[in-house]
Amino acid sequence: MYEVVTRSMPVRYPGANLLAAVTRSGAVPPPLLMLLGMVSTQVGAAVAKLLFGATSPGGTTLLRLGFGALILALLARPALWLGWRTMGLVVAFGLAMAVMNLSFYAALSRVPLGVAVTIGFAGPLLVSLVASRRALDVLCAVLAGSGVLLISGVFGVHVDRLGLLLCVGTAAGWAGYVLLGKAMSTHVGGSSGLALGMAVGALAVLPFGVSGSGTDLLDPWILVLGAGVAVLSSVVPYTAELAALRRMPARVFAILLSLEPAIGALVGMVLLGELLAWSQVLGVACVVGAALAATLISTSVRRRRRGDPPAGPNSPPNPGGPGPRGSC
Repeated sequence: MYEVVTRSMPVRYPGANLLAAVTRSGAVPPPLLMLLGMVSTQVGAAVAKLLFGATSPGGTTLLRLGFGALILALLARPALWLGWRTMGLVVAFGLAMAVMNLSFYAALSRVPLGVAVTIGFAGPLLVSLVASRRALDVLCAVLAGSGVLLISGVFGVHVDRLGLLLCVGTAAGWAGYVLLGKAMSTHVGGSSGLALGMAVGALAVLPFGVSGSGTDLLDPWILVLGAGVAVLSSVVPYTAELAALRRMPARVFAILLSLEPAIGALVGMVLLGELLAWSQVLGVACVVGAALAATLISTSVRRRRRGDPPAGPNSPPNPGGPGPRGSC
């Protein structure tokens, strides 16, 4: 599975103490915490789509990144200057985040949630698989690419073409987010780097938000909903997934994370009434299957190279494995 950015968050923010107490007691199994995080992310996207009746995708993106940056800055209190090299990485990371989120929300205004999430998710997955020299990973890349084609409507299902192009932008931004975030994390802590990067992203989308929504962004109800999107899409997932990762092997975390496109399609159907055609459902299954297979293959290869015994249910997380990911 592709390397992902650790969404490290301080434990002292709204709701964190309660969740920390629950996770310490073991009352909630880690897989359920993972499910909570992924469902919260997709529900946040659904709420954002409902906002489009009152504001533009650019305005929604600005609210999401703006509130997210504000919350993180208050909690992490990052240094405002980290040196030219590190700041360059932070700016590039923030621009990738801006492309990822702006393209995603703009795509949501034209295509179903399940389509946007799946194609976006396939971006970093395909990049990592194509770069591999293993034949099985190439087959996984072919499977994921076939899934994207099925979702795109090759069997006669109408899908907005501009929406698909925006989904490709989401995939490219997500891939850049992962790669740049990994590079940035070696120079600055996760919360501080994420706070600064999100602030850069908010500034980058400011012209789109203002031009698309104007003074509507100052409406108290819109501000409340925008803050809700930021909490659902950032705070709750960060909390739940980090708590889960502390109590489960990283390989299991990555396997569960592969279900994100399916959860996006399900949330779109339940909350937004978006029904996918059978070929698109098959496409989602192909992408999920490719991610699951790639994770299992990668884990098996790493164990063989290290000469590790087969992992048991209580195996500790692999420090080099994937951590909580950034998502749209």
